Amino acid sequence: MYNIERKPLFNPDGDTEVSKRKMIGGNTTNLNDFNNMKYQWVSDWYRQAMNNFWIPEEINLSQDLKDYHKLTAPERRAYDKILSFLVFLDSLQTANLPNVTDYITANEVCLCLHIQTFQECLHSQAYSYMLDTICSPDERNDILFQWKTDEHLLKRNTFIGNCYNDFVEHRDLGHLMKVLVANYILEGIYFYSGFMFFYNLSRNGKMPGSAQEIRYINRDENTHLWLFRNIILELKKENPELFTPELIEEYKAMMEEGVRQESEWGRYVIGSDIPGLTEDMVESYIRYLGNLRWSSLGFGYLFQDNQTEPEDMAWVGQYSNANMVKTDFFEARSTAYAKSTALVDDL
Repeated sequence: MYNIERKPLFNPDGDTEVSKRKMIGGNTTNLNDFNNMKYQWVSDWYRQAMNNFWIPEEINLSQDLKDYHKLTAPERRAYDKILSFLVFLDSLQTANLPNVTDYITANEVCLCLHIQTFQECLHSQAYSYMLDTICSPDERNDILFQWKTDEHLLKRNTFIGNCYNDFVEHRDLGHLMKVLVANYILEGIYFYSGFMFFYNLSRNGKMPGSAQEIRYINRDENTHLWLFRNIILELKKENPELFTPELIEEYKAMMEEGVRQESEWGRYVIGSDIPGLTEDMVESYIRYLGNLRWSSLGFGYLFQDNQTEPEDMAWVGQYSNANMVKTDFFEARSTAYAKSTALVDDL
């Protein structure tokens, strides 16, 4: 794959015609023009993301402080390790997204990526708020850095982290495309055993504030997933050389590895000692998500099984829907979100 150049910041000779705009390799002026967009889906995405604004400290965690010390040993172990994993992933996203934005030459899409970067910062703040509320400073630091000492955590982070580092070292179109696929995997698969764990605690009457924080984060991640899906689909039209049968097989292998690692992680961190969840429930749902994500790119299914949502996991979607996320992200249709109503946990 050919090398790509970082776009200039000041470019008075850039193209002003919308028809000449490209996702990658365009001649952009970097002007933020909200009235002239080539990629019309950006308008809905931008408004949805802006309406999603929230503040972690708005959510009351007083009950969680009481509940945390009453969790069973397996629940508390899972809570700590999943939180360590999530806070590192969102920190990594915060650091990596500007590397992607440097090479996206559609200014309206860059606006979306900047909003996502801010939201990833907000997610890290939410995790820190959760930790600061429920445990001592020493416990907080132990949880925060478990990703360095737990080999399972480190292995998980290495898969995505190395992909991001490869693009830093090799600034070419092929490695950029793999970073986009890695982002899609992270946003669409990698978070979900963690999300379902927090939702499961809440449906068992435990840690309601933590679950509500995760609901807001889950809602944001859905918009990020929508964003990267659309970027990839636009590149399929504009850069067909990135979607040869051989390269599609590479992306498919990345997706399969993401599903495998998330399923393996679920078995390790959740196991069979968490009331309301089993290893098989976690794995079947993750395989379903893998099928959903891959088919949403127009490539069919990864697996012959798990092509529909497992009936015993329908409650995961119900918890997500309680965020008032009424967006069909894969069809790019958005409806208004009323922030004041989303603070009510009606499940």
